[in-house]
Amino acid sequence: MGILENKANAQTFYKYLSTVYDRINWFNWNEEMRAEALSWLEFGEDDRVLDVGCGTGFGTEGLLQHADDVHGLDQSAHQMAKAFEKFGKHDRVNFYRGDAERLPFADDTFDVVWSSGSIEYWPNPVDGLAEMRRVAKPGGQVLVVGPDYPNNRVLQRMADAIMLFYDEEEGDRLFREAGYEEFEHHIQQATRVSPRAITTVAQVSEE
Repeated sequence: MGILENKANAQTFYKYLSTVYDRINWFNWNEEMRAEALSWLEFGEDDRVLDVGCGTGFGTEGLLQHADDVHGLDQSAHQMAKAFEKFGKHDRVNFYRGDAERLPFADDTFDVVWSSGSIEYWPNPVDGLAEMRRVAKPGGQVLVVGPDYPNNRVLQRMADAIMLFYDEEEGDRLFREAGYEEFEHHIQQATRVSPRAITTVAQVSEE
């Protein structure tokens, strides 16, 4: 387990990162990548949408372009404070302080469940993915963006020491263990020298 997969370490990390997050995030995850990921989802007129690990609200901002009933959850008070500055606490978005591995919502609540740049910090990613599936309605959609595992061995050692990185094969295992049957992975990259992202779009079974 990487050092930032510890919840306390991750909270401390984001306490300081929150001050510059929006200025540096473009190198890993930019508006073009967000728009492409959103294009892989289908939104209905009255869809209820959840952003898990919403952080400063970059993903939330994209979701608001497609839905009016948007909810955001994060464990970092410092990251969420930045999101409050953009959207208010209960104006355009309903925000909650909470844990991705123990979502404070009833079963079958959301039509779309989104998470970008959060899974890499979860100590138990299968639990988090299972929670996202639980709160999604039957026939709903789940989209998760995480860091793709690097090919370089030196970078692999560094990645393993920091947080969760995973390739498509490991992504298959994580999603299957979390109970998903239908899903597909996409590789995205902000620039030629940026780290790659692995974006998974999953359909929640209607059974």
